[in-house]
Amino acid sequence: MITSLSPEIENKIPPAYRWQGVASPTEAAQFCGKLATSHYENFLVATAFCPKPLRPHFYSVYAYCRISDDLGDEIGDPVASLALLDWWEGELDAMYAGSPRHPVFVALQSTVRQFSIPAQPFRDLLAAFRQDQRTLRYHTYNELLGYCKNSANPVGRLVLYLGGYSDDERQALSDYTCTALQLANFWQDVSRDILKGRIYIPLEDMTRFEVAEEVITSRTFSPQFAKLMKFEVERTRELFGKGEPLLEMVDRRLQLDLQMFTAGGTEVLRRVEAQGYDVLTSRPSIPKSRQLIMLAKRLFRL
Repeated sequence: MITSLSPEIENKIPPAYRWQGVASPTEAAQFCGKLATSHYENFLVATAFCPKPLRPHFYSVYAYCRISDDLGDEIGDPVASLALLDWWEGELDAMYAGSPRHPVFVALQSTVRQFSIPAQPFRDLLAAFRQDQRTLRYHTYNELLGYCKNSANPVGRLVLYLGGYSDDERQALSDYTCTALQLANFWQDVSRDILKGRIYIPLEDMTRFEVAEEVITSRTFSPQFAKLMKFEVERTRELFGKGEPLLEMVDRRLQLDLQMFTAGGTEVLRRVEAQGYDVLTSRPSIPKSRQLIMLAKRLFRL
């Protein structure tokens, strides 16, 4: 059943994501393609090197993930975000019931049918974005991994479905890589997340390294904070290593994508290290020129 929205909440939907009526397949394909290709830095490999027949399917999955993320993270009102995520899940339910309306779900229906994708990965993402509205601190590393299970791992599993893989072994290896990517993003974005009131560094780790919450909220770098981040970076790098065997278990069309994801994540970790683990006063980032160099290196290795 599609969740109805009050006019006040409906007005909070970003204009680019609004749609009236039922989209045609052509309108749906254009909507998803435009959204995916306009986010160049996030979708470099899929848009440039994905086999042409697969591109519309990557676009539809990306569009779902992008809008889901934005409904949770870009609205600026937790109550409105929760309502919009319920509405979005209602649209997902309608699609699986055979009555899609929004262009993302009109396009996604074809993808889901062709690759036999279950609803759970899509639902898990929404669970994570709801959690972001309610949970601002994580007491233990295991709690944080539980969040990553919903926020990151479903994306890797969806990519595997598009590649024709649905077995448990490959999905488990993908989970290592996706969790590592999510953690690398957390360590990169400490200074940004605190502006939203969020700290993803486990509180048990902060206690272990004698880092008070005030150090992060005031963005006051210290030797203790450097040791804390070094610890987080090192175990995140271990997760990337655990996921590497997957590269030899997929065909060439997916290898480049997976290599770039891993290379991008480990490059973030390297840049955190290079600035002495000070992610409080300066956010490490990867310039587009560096991304292209990394891509070229991977191409020449194939």
